[in-house]
Amino acid sequence: MKRFAFKMFLKPGCEKEYAKRHAAIWPELKQMIKDAGVGNYSIFWDKDTNILFAYQECSKDTNSQDTDNVDPITQKWWDMMADIMEVNPDNSPVTIPIEEVFHLE
Repeated sequence: MKRFAFKMFLKPGCEKEYAKRHAAIWPELKQMIKDAGVGNYSIFWDKDTNILFAYQECSKDTNSQDTDNVDPITQKWWDMMADIMEVNPDNSPVTIPIEEVFHLE
């Protein structure tokens, strides 16, 4: 199992909307993420910086932020989220991987 952590950036004043949209995540998106080998996926919000910290465990050589060969469900989600997050030109969230420096089993 490969661990992957990253940060993203939430636009100011969009905290409640971000939480609302994730509370209603589409079942097909959720299943697609699981089918891609991503599990134990959490996103945390730092209210002082509006940084979103995400952690996931991946059983395959990919992660939920992989922008190669994006499926239509993921692209639709990115398009819907683009108004409340910092995004790239393709509406994928600006994602900065975070290097793991310690792990306790």
